[in-house]
Amino acid sequence: MTQITVRQLYEDSKEKLELNWVAGRNGVDKLLTSDTVQKLSLALIGHLNFVHPNRVQVLGCAEMDYLHSLNSDALKKAIDSLFSTELAAIIIANNEKVPPSLLEASNNTQTPLFTSPSPSPELMSFLRHYLAQVLAASVTLHGVFLEVMGMGVLISGSAAIGKSELALELITRGHRLIADDMVDLFQVAPDTLEGRCPPMLEGFLEVRGLGILSIRTLFGEIAVKAKKNLKLIVHLEKPADKGMTDMERLEMHSSTETILGIDIPKVRIPVAAGRNLAVLVEVAVRNHILHLRGINSAELFMERQQQMILGED
Repeated sequence: MTQITVRQLYEDSKEKLELNWVAGRNGVDKLLTSDTVQKLSLALIGHLNFVHPNRVQVLGCAEMDYLHSLNSDALKKAIDSLFSTELAAIIIANNEKVPPSLLEASNNTQTPLFTSPSPSPELMSFLRHYLAQVLAASVTLHGVFLEVMGMGVLISGSAAIGKSELALELITRGHRLIADDMVDLFQVAPDTLEGRCPPMLEGFLEVRGLGILSIRTLFGEIAVKAKKNLKLIVHLEKPADKGMTDMERLEMHSSTETILGIDIPKVRIPVAAGRNLAVLVEVAVRNHILHLRGINSAELFMERQQQMILGED
C-alpha cells in the first residue's frame, strides 16, 4: 500500500497552503494511507462512522463556529469524539482561532494540527489532488520516456540496443525528454498511467561514448518535461533470424503490455544497420494517433487490394 508521512505532506504543501504547525509535532511520522480528505461537521458531534483513520480532517468556518459555541463540557465531548479514531492530521482553515482544549488533545494524541489562511474548499481541492498523486499505485520500469508529438512514449528494449542514442536524436528533432534509464509510473486514474522521472535523474541522459548529458543545459528548458501520461510503448528488438511474413510487412507488429492493470499499446521495431529509428518512432506515433481516430492504414490497403482483385474478376 502506498503511503506518505505527515512530514512529507507538510513539506510539500507548506508554501502553497501557508501551513502553520501549531500542535502535535510528535506525530511527524504518522502515515497517510488514503487520499480522502474529510470535512464533516457530524464528526464533531459523535457520529464516529464519519471519522476514518489515517486521513486528513479539515475544519472550516462552520465546524469552528460550532466548537466556539459549546460550553466546556460539550466542547470536551466533541473533541474527544473527533480524536477517538486515530487521524493522520487536522487542518484548520481561514486561520480560525484554535480552542486550547483542541491544542491539548492534539498534543496528547500526537496528531499534527495545522492552521492555514486558505478557505476550506481551496484546502480540500488542493489536498485531494495532491494526495491522489502521491498515494497512487506505482511501478518503476527500465527505459527512456519522452514526449513525442505531444504523446507520452516509452522506449524499451534490452541493454545497449540504442535507446538513449535514439532518445538523443529525437530530442534534436524537437521532442522532449522526461526520464532516462528509469521511469516511475503512477496510476492517477482507473485507465491512466502518469510517467515521472526519479528526482536524481531529472534532466539527464546517459549516452555511451559521451557520458552523462545535461539535456536542459544543452538544449534548453523546452527540451525537458516533468511528467506525461503514457500512451504508447515502442520496443526495440534485434531482428529475428527468419524473415518477416507478408502479414508482418503489411501491418506493424503491435500488441499491448499490461502495467498496473492497464493495457498500453505496444509496437515492436526491429533494429538494424541503416534504419532511421527516429523517423520510425515518429511514424509509429503518427500511426497510433490515426488508430485512435479509427483509421487503420493496413486495412485500407488490403481493402483497396481486394477491390482490385474483384475488379479483375
